[in-house]
Amino acid sequence: MDFQLDDAARERLEALRAFGRETIRPLGIERDRAGSPTPPDHPFFREVLARGLTRPPAGSDEGGTSLGAAVWRVVAGQELAYWDRGVSSSLPGPGLGGGPVMSMGTPEQQKRLLGPFRDMTEPRWAAFAMTEPGAGSDVARIQSRAVRDGDDWVLNGAKLYSANADRADWIVVFATVDPALGRAGHRAFIVERGMPGLSEPKPEKKMGIKAYASASFTMNDLRVPADNLLGSEARYESRGGGQRPGAGFKGAMQTFNATRPAIAANAVGMARACLDEATAFARDRDRLTGRHRDRLERMRRRIRAAWLMCLKAAWLADRGEPNMVEASMSKATAAEVAMEAASLGMEVLGAVGAQGEHLIEKLYRDVKAMDIVEGTGQIQRIVMARHLVNYPRDA
Repeated sequence: MDFQLDDAARERLEALRAFGRETIRPLGIERDRAGSPTPPDHPFFREVLARGLTRPPAGSDEGGTSLGAAVWRVVAGQELAYWDRGVSSSLPGPGLGGGPVMSMGTPEQQKRLLGPFRDMTEPRWAAFAMTEPGAGSDVARIQSRAVRDGDDWVLNGAKLYSANADRADWIVVFATVDPALGRAGHRAFIVERGMPGLSEPKPEKKMGIKAYASASFTMNDLRVPADNLLGSEARYESRGGGQRPGAGFKGAMQTFNATRPAIAANAVGMARACLDEATAFARDRDRLTGRHRDRLERMRRRIRAAWLMCLKAAWLADRGEPNMVEASMSKATAAEVAMEAASLGMEVLGAVGAQGEHLIEKLYRDVKAMDIVEGTGQIQRIVMARHLVNYPRDA
């Protein structure tokens, strides 16, 4: 494995770093204090497009570097989250919705849905919706129903914590044809803005990462054309003509395996920010001795180890090799390291941290989400146990 950056990658990373320092971090602090997401008409998003900081969701030439697409995503994701994870999650693009379209969609669907995101001249977003009020980590329990009615599917149910759904052109929505079927009943649909029966997505109130919206919405007799079934009927049918169990669920898991290393890299970036801020504070207050020095050094080693896990998981994804275990390892480890770094930072701050004005205090609130989004640490450990020690599936 070679993760050396070529000149093009270094140049682009430096551009991200400069933009992060000048624009992303100040905006993240501003939105945290305002307690609301960056409005979609904010000039920041046009500046992002003008600087060319967004790219198509897939392709070996992503980023214009010699690195594979997945490795570049973790490199860029780590740097952006270092400056502000909430702002980086608000950037225009298909977001998590792009993964299932690429892995499950027909060529026509991929062209229709992802085409507008290539060479954007206007900010636009898409979204992904799996989580429900009664189904978080155990996605097999989703209750949103999908019923075929002639040339349409009719959807009913509720979703929450869907990133950028409040401004999305379309949302990949997972529903079930029968809750009793568990994962085997899952189907993925493209729900487009303005479809009758779709409520206006409402941003949730959060304790951290406030610069982007995590939105909730309901579907009430929402009619979706059969053409908006992701992958078409053929994806869910076996060669013998019957149903192909778990096709929808497996598509979602393929998406998570591809994106979890990038989410883990976000956590690494946040941990690095905590470490840098804590070290600078300790130096300024002449506290960089003894216990603090040793703990900060240990933190640096743990961050480095988590970062290498992210790179390995992404490298496997670029090669088309199975990476489920490595993706879960990176996600579980990086989130834990980020929380430890934020906690250590607060200890170094002492009473200053309680005043709510230091960046580490904001990071302390932001970082908890990293152990939750795209599968909690507990879920990642179950995934690893099933593959490493033959942990039973029904446990």
